[in-house]
Amino acid sequence: MRGLLAALAGLLVAALLAIAVTLYLLAPRPGEWATSVRLGPWRTDVSVPAALRLATAAPFARWLDGRRLATRWGPVQLHWQAADRSLHLQCAPCALPAPALGSAPLQLQRLQLSLFRDFETVQGRLRADAGTAGGPALQAWFTGRLQQGGLALHLRLPATPIADAYAVLAPQLPELAQARIDGQVALRVQLQLPGGALRVVPQIEGFAVQGLGTEALAHAASSCGAPSRLRQHDWLVRAVLAAEDQRFFEHPGYDLVELQAALQGNQIAGAVRRGGSSLSQQLAKRLVTGDERSATRKLRELLYAVEMEQTLGKARILQLYLDNAPWGSGLCGAEAAARGYFGRSARQLAPAQAVWLAAMLHRPDAEALAWRSRGGIALGRAAWVADQLRGGTRERERRAALQALRAMALPAP
Repeated sequence: MRGLLAALAGLLVAALLAIAVTLYLLAPRPGEWATSVRLGPWRTDVSVPAALRLATAAPFARWLDGRRLATRWGPVQLHWQAADRSLHLQCAPCALPAPALGSAPLQLQRLQLSLFRDFETVQGRLRADAGTAGGPALQAWFTGRLQQGGLALHLRLPATPIADAYAVLAPQLPELAQARIDGQVALRVQLQLPGGALRVVPQIEGFAVQGLGTEALAHAASSCGAPSRLRQHDWLVRAVLAAEDQRFFEHPGYDLVELQAALQGNQIAGAVRRGGSSLSQQLAKRLVTGDERSATRKLRELLYAVEMEQTLGKARILQLYLDNAPWGSGLCGAEAAARGYFGRSARQLAPAQAVWLAAMLHRPDAEALAWRSRGGIALGRAAWVADQLRGGTRERERRAALQALRAMALPAP
């Protein structure tokens, strides 16, 4: 009995020593990228670069082989492949956060990460698929450099059919059963962890959609009341384009420049702060998809926007947007908004009135409440819209609009 107790005590001491050594090796240095982990009833900070080095070192990686972890993204299975000294992680099913696209995560059937480390360089493959053999998949390759302050990561998704991307990222979309989706997408990403500095360079070629039936909107009537019958040179049209989609006549239904800016800003903020949607996408949201803040809804919206560009054309899309846009206080459509706020037709709005209505579109209910409760407007957004006016607007006209806006503005708090 005494010998057994001595052996147990020895094992306990060895285990405690191993834990102490591990914690010492994982202890973050000043300024090092660290994260908090739970060990039983205790929490401690560990160095992320040190943890990555340890996880991809053969002695410890063999211990990880075959283990299953419960994470907030889903169950993760680990596998160590000794032949090429690679660590493989599989999350199935997996909820992938996409704060740049919405609050609800993407629901992936399977996400696989293969990781190789050579001194301070990490590289590997990221693969998402539908969980079936031979089915569509997205495969990206990445390289990164471990630094004391974090990980500088470069990821590349080669040209991939857009239809495959939809089948993997949003297989539940009902539109996939009826739509024909053509084109390819490629992606280059630079990400600095943990700071979140992000640069995304997407490339899209030949994106076309058929089969969603958007041609029926060519003669659709708005439920918002009488149509405005605005012309392209009217002040409200120019102001709306300045406020919501300055490259409307140049893009194919989506604006990659604006999307890149929105992705970068939202990723840093960790939430949706900027939409990046074109007028065509906003119209799809208004008429078809609803306004749920999710990546799935954004993907649906994009399909309808691309097809509408092909079936309706720019002029009809702009007309439909103006006749269905929300303007707060239960008002929708440019004609109803112009008469409700200013008692005149949308075609008869003064420049400052048109700019103010256009400035409302980014948050119509809040702006309408401010107008009705305080009798004025917040100048900042409206002044920005006036400054963006194009379409033959002379400088003196822009200055006159700004002066009139200041007269309408709320007094400074």
